[in-house]
This record gives sequence, structure tokens and C-alpha cells, in this order.
Amino acid sequence: MRWAAILCAVVAVSGGQASAQDMSVDPAITEGCLAVNGAAPEACIGVAASVCMGALGGSSTLGMGACLGSEAELWDRRLNAAYGALRAGHDAASADALRASQRAWITFRDLSCAYERTTWGGGTGGGPAAAQCLMQMTARQALALEARLGAAR
Repeated sequence: MRWAAILCAVVAVSGGQASAQDMSVDPAITEGCLAVNGAAPEACIGVAASVCMGALGGSSTLGMGACLGSEAELWDRRLNAAYGALRAGHDAASADALRASQRAWITFRDLSCAYERTTWGGGTGGGPAAAQCLMQMTARQALALEARLGAAR
């Protein structure tokens, strides 16, 4: 919680009108949060997107989707790095099992988030809800793989 308050205090909002394409998260926010919350990394999920959504234009439906999507991409990069390192450290049978489980997880994530979108009844909130779902599920999987990688070392 302290980390989010610090971030909000230092975020500078530009004077011009931001477009959804300009909305993105600063990876340093997530990295800094993880450094502070090492024992509880899940507390960092969504922090960078929240800062982004607090910027000019970030509270619009398009802005929220862009901010959440940008943080999801950050977590996806972390997930892929951990996944690659885990696969490289396994024998062929374990690497194949990891690949199969990750593929099944991706299907589960995508279907879960598609369902989340439908709960908004076709309204404009469905996009940000699905983006938030993708970000949260991807972040949790990235953290799980990173923890598994750390335990293997």
C-alpha cells in the first residue's frame, strides 16, 4: 500500500490530451514494487496500470483498456522469460510436460477472460474487464513460474 501512495505522489501528468495509444505503463513501477514487496509479489499486480489510469485520459474506457493491456504485456514478457528458463533447465520429458501445461493454461486464461467480458452484457465495461482479467491471470502465472524457477535454483 505504501508503494502505491509513493507512486501516486510522484506521477506527473502531462498538460496535453493523451490518447489511448499513448497510454502505457512504466515497467520501473512494477520492478520497484516487486523489490519492495518481495515476500508478497501479488500486491504488485495492477499497480502500474492504476498509475497509468490515473494519468490524463487513463480513466476512459479506451484508456483503461490500454493501461491494463500494457501491464498485461509486461507480465507476459516476465512469464515468457521464466517459462523459457524453466524449459531450458528440464529434461525433454519435463520440458514437454511444462509446454503442455502452459498451453492448457493459456486456453483456460483466454476462455476465463472471454467469459468475464460476457458478464458485462455487451456494455463498454467488458473490454476493460477482459483486459484486467488477462493482466491479473498472466501476472499470477508469471509469478508462479518465477517462484518455480527460483525454487529450482
